[in-house]
Amino acid sequence: MSIKRPTVEEVKTAALEIGIHFTESEATTYHKLMQGQLDAFDLVDSMDIQLPEVKYPRHSGIKPSSENNPYNAWAVKTTIQGASDGKLSGKTIAIKDNVCVAGVPMSNGTSILEGYIPDVDATIVQRFLDEGGTILGKSNCEYYCASGGSHTSHNGYVENPTVPGFNAGGSSSGSSALVAAGIVDMATGGDQGGSIRIPASYCGIVGLKPTHGLVPYTGVFAVELTLDHAGPITRTVADNALMLEVMAGADGLDPRQKGAVSQPYSEAVNKGVKGLRVGIVPEGFGTPGAEIEVDERVMEAAKKLEAKGAIIHTISIPLHAVGAAIWTPIFLEGTYDLMMRNNSYGTNMKGLFVEGLMDAQSNWKEKADELSETMKLGMLTGHFTSSRTKGRYYGKAQNLNRLMTADYDRALSEVDVLLMPTTPMAATRLPEKDAGAEEIIARAFEMVGNTAPTCATGHPSISVPVGKTSDDRPIGAMLIAKYHDEMTLFSAAQVLEASYS
Repeated sequence: MSIKRPTVEEVKTAALEIGIHFTESEATTYHKLMQGQLDAFDLVDSMDIQLPEVKYPRHSGIKPSSENNPYNAWAVKTTIQGASDGKLSGKTIAIKDNVCVAGVPMSNGTSILEGYIPDVDATIVQRFLDEGGTILGKSNCEYYCASGGSHTSHNGYVENPTVPGFNAGGSSSGSSALVAAGIVDMATGGDQGGSIRIPASYCGIVGLKPTHGLVPYTGVFAVELTLDHAGPITRTVADNALMLEVMAGADGLDPRQKGAVSQPYSEAVNKGVKGLRVGIVPEGFGTPGAEIEVDERVMEAAKKLEAKGAIIHTISIPLHAVGAAIWTPIFLEGTYDLMMRNNSYGTNMKGLFVEGLMDAQSNWKEKADELSETMKLGMLTGHFTSSRTKGRYYGKAQNLNRLMTADYDRALSEVDVLLMPTTPMAATRLPEKDAGAEEIIARAFEMVGNTAPTCATGHPSISVPVGKTSDDRPIGAMLIAKYHDEMTLFSAAQVLEASYS
């Protein structure tokens, strides 16, 4: 199929869009000159590309009825059986609906992508199947993954199975609900501001945001290249370590990765914490909206680590207190540029471009009025600031991010792991269906203060349950480690898990 050739008048119009004022004669000249360059586009269009092989048979699946979809956690149910044996043999897996599974519909929680069916498996999907896992379907997620609450998906609210009527957390809402309810053993999550760790905390399960670039993002709907993380959500620390073993490592296709290597994370699970230096970060406690019980339970978790031989310190990270503010321009302007203006791929990067996904995403403006309240606000702010200030604030935030990263690195040179609440509050009630934009936005972003900073810095962090509030809402503690030191995270997380089992 040939690329559509412009008319002379369209050349003049396109030139005006980039500030060039052609006369009729100049437009005619440049119209002719463009033809040879556009011939190259035609040649590219006529050539075949080599996509990764889709190895395992599957059917497109079904959208389950409400009776067969407890907590509204499934987007699509199907069954894809992997290899006959492997590390994940006997394990059932839910794939967050921002991840490509060939032949199975993918909506990313939106109305905009409805009807899109990927023709490739994401790298992590292929790895699960090669290691014998069984995929049971796609889990619901929030609209374009832009919410820490479970109430913004086009597919409806996702309910917390641990505390009925309450928020399951987001954006990996369906994944966490399915794991917490025991419907699957493990699920994928994505984390640009806390979207693995927030729902894990709210649902009382284990969620890990790995080191940036450790897990390939190939075939996952991109949000912002410097913030994108994919990781495991499980009921136990042991399963989390096992799942990461399969997910991690370079695939040669993701530009976020730089020599990423998987490690035998399962070996860390029973190593204990004797001599481990744990730093309590005061800036992570008593934050806006914090519940006293949450802070108290996390401090008690530190004492449990100390009782098992850890050495407890208090260590300040001053820039953590403003970390969410530093993250905000990066998230809003970067997301608007990559995800919306450039259809989730853009330019200036190598890797696997999923052309069908780009085509499906390119229609978003036609349905912009259907965006969630969180997306409308985020895109409005991101567009306004980036277009009026020439990207200055994105750049300054990234410069400040270097300082915040150094602040974390300094702290982690003095201790082995950092400790703070995952979220300042336990799960909140789901908004009423007719809630206004103010409440919807509040319930979507009130909890990101501790999780967002490490998305910007890229340090690995894990949420592990450390008890409940007096009204039985789960509480998560977050541990943060040096780059590529997930082994230490799993050792400490397992000790905490054992202390509360």
